[in-house]
Amino acid sequence: MYDGIVQELIDEFGRLPGIGPKSAQRITFHILQTPTFDVARLAELLSEIRTRVRFCEICGNVAEQDRCAICRDPRRNPALICVVEDAKDVAAIERTREFRGLYHVLGGAISPIAGIGPDDLRIAQLMSRLADGTVQEVILATNPNLEGEATASYLSRLLTTMQITVSRLASGLPVGGDLEYADEVTLGRAFEGRRVL
Repeated sequence: MYDGIVQELIDEFGRLPGIGPKSAQRITFHILQTPTFDVARLAELLSEIRTRVRFCEICGNVAEQDRCAICRDPRRNPALICVVEDAKDVAAIERTREFRGLYHVLGGAISPIAGIGPDDLRIAQLMSRLADGTVQEVILATNPNLEGEATASYLSRLLTTMQITVSRLASGLPVGGDLEYADEVTLGRAFEGRRVL
């Protein structure tokens, strides 16, 4: 539709998840029409993100060090672990300020259609974290969709052999939705009303 580099930039933004052609066009023209927009800073951050950011060696959350800020925080309750699918879910839960335990990021959910099984997730690392007996409760906070429910069910069955309370976030979150899109009040209430499986 546009000539050269303008269309190339629109196409690149359009390849990002959640950004359609109209949004990609709006972002491109915002950059073009806003003289104060710091293009150099954006380019610098984009080039540095892959070299500076890694995943926490303990929980799998994003971090710039070997351990994320949550795992390094001595005020967090080590007896509670909240299991989530992605690092985005950690941020969504943290915004509620309801949870003061630790996290474990699975790196996805069980999805036979997509060819993702339990061995493709960070389940073995979770089991290693639970082996020392420190953890008293595991909260399963996978997304309330088919894959998230399958993952929670699998983990629940796996964890019944251990002396650990296993709970699931309460209803109130929309079925088929993602945690990252839930508002803080709904997510906070879901934490307060979690139930033991």
